Amino acid sequence: MESARKAPRGTRKRDTPLTEEGIYAAALRLIDADGVKALTMRKLAAELDANPMSLYHHVPNKDALLKGVARLAGSEFRTAERNDLPWQENVRQLALDFRSLAHRHPNLVTHVFTRPDFIQPDDPFWRGLTGALGAAGVPEREIPRVSAVLCAVFSGLLVAELNGALRRWMSLSPMPTGPDEAEPPAAAEADVDAMFGIALDATIAGLESQLADTRRR
Repeated sequence: MESARKAPRGTRKRDTPLTEEGIYAAALRLIDADGVKALTMRKLAAELDANPMSLYHHVPNKDALLKGVARLAGSEFRTAERNDLPWQENVRQLALDFRSLAHRHPNLVTHVFTRPDFIQPDDPFWRGLTGALGAAGVPEREIPRVSAVLCAVFSGLLVAELNGALRRWMSLSPMPTGPDEAEPPAAAEADVDAMFGIALDATIAGLESQLADTRRR
């Protein structure tokens, strides 16, 4: 007797119904593995063992899907403001945890950083940052502006790190020695960690100086 042929992947009935959270989690796995450009609704359906058309009952298009995936990844951000710590340490920990999140999902982060709406008012990072700046004594009306500058500094530094630019810049000679000069080796991971720390120290020191000037006026 001929055995029953197995239905093609994505055409069999799922044992459990699709959910938005499950769809976003599967999409995040695919993005982590292959990048945003490689993600298609058909590939996602195959990953979920579902009919591609069934996905559209939960997400209308890829743009909406990516926004949901970004929210899911952002929910991994877990820094809690510590009232027993100086504001400088709270800002430092926020930036380090932001970097850790970017390292866990570099393909997604390099994509969302190209969008102006990649940070929302209810994001844990934004809430933590504005809270830390309030504790630092930044005037309430200035908190959004200062927070925006810090976000630009941190995200710009992370983009340069994730795309390899920071490693290359750190290895360049101060002055070229000639047209045939060989490309220097990229900086080590420890060097990149140190550079992020230097940038963070400089940012916090600059904010301390600005706050001191404001108080003297």
